[in-house]
Amino acid sequence: MPLPARNNYSILLYPFSLIYGFVIWIRNSLFDLGILSSVEFPIPVISVGNITVGGTGKTPHTEFLVELLKDEFKVATLSRGYKRKTRNFVLATSDSGVRDIGDEPVQIKQKFPDIHVAVDRKRVNGIKELMKRIPDLDVILLDDAYQHRYVKPGLSILLIDYNRPISEDYLLPAGRLREHIYEKRRANTVLITKCPDRLKPIELRIIFKDLKLYPFQHLFFTKLSYGEPVPVFLETSNPPNLSDMKASRPGILMVTGIAGPRLYKKHLRGISTNINEMTYPDHHEFSEKDVEHIQQSFKDMDEKEKLIFTTEKDATRLRKFTNIEPSIRDRMFYIPVGVEILNEDGETFNNQIRSYVRDNKRDSILHK
Repeated sequence: MPLPARNNYSILLYPFSLIYGFVIWIRNSLFDLGILSSVEFPIPVISVGNITVGGTGKTPHTEFLVELLKDEFKVATLSRGYKRKTRNFVLATSDSGVRDIGDEPVQIKQKFPDIHVAVDRKRVNGIKELMKRIPDLDVILLDDAYQHRYVKPGLSILLIDYNRPISEDYLLPAGRLREHIYEKRRANTVLITKCPDRLKPIELRIIFKDLKLYPFQHLFFTKLSYGEPVPVFLETSNPPNLSDMKASRPGILMVTGIAGPRLYKKHLRGISTNINEMTYPDHHEFSEKDVEHIQQSFKDMDEKEKLIFTTEKDATRLRKFTNIEPSIRDRMFYIPVGVEILNEDGETFNNQIRSYVRDNKRDSILHK
């Protein structure tokens, strides 16, 4: 690993990155040599993950796969349920909350109520439980599982943020890499995420050359797409539409608890450039004091027309505060985030995913 030259802070942390990197190398080597075992399952298992800390768009891409597969196959998602207050395996119901399963699983379950959403800090056990409880299950999507090597997925999708090339990053804690960049070799498919709308051919060639992928690995480019604003609280009366919002150019209080809010703010500028920010750590568990602060900050804004915008993930954590003043509740919105495959490669990607599931599900002739 080259010596970081970004700033003194990274240089000071570099010795700790060497120690961390050595530990991670030993762990991966134990799996590669078979000393630590990875379990394969007789059911299609698709892993979605990254080798950097946060912010590559795992949840929108997992939701993209759910949308792609749910009409043809019986789908389940499995994650550890970050920051939940429960332990072991939990199969979500329509009543499951953030404390039961975590914010991202709640978001997925609310968006796709007909699929199965489960959490378990031990993914091997979680897959076994899903197969036992849902005998006709066709495919399991593992969210944020690239480092969880006790499971050997049939298809591994690695996400890399276009704005943070892994070749220019460093191992924790000097940088944001969870493991060495050569561990990208474990991926079947690599997605460069959060791309601009258009990429020049020379940019594509530079990225492809920089990644040094193997012939068996497939490379695609994706961008985030944003939907119409949605009220955080379903009982909001007469919510304004996007056209009305843009026409009034309101003051916006942007409340986020995600890893990388920069692109979200950039999108909000299309509604109004008058934005006040309140940023919290990723997966932040909002408190009564936080909500009081948000309400007061909103009241202190001078604009006649003003709105609160948060993310879909943060909305799942804010809905429990039923004591928010009704006049403020009616001004709270989130914007759904989706994914688009660039360069007219969408059909190719979709067919690869569907074919993998179709050929490997338990009643498939090829699988048998």
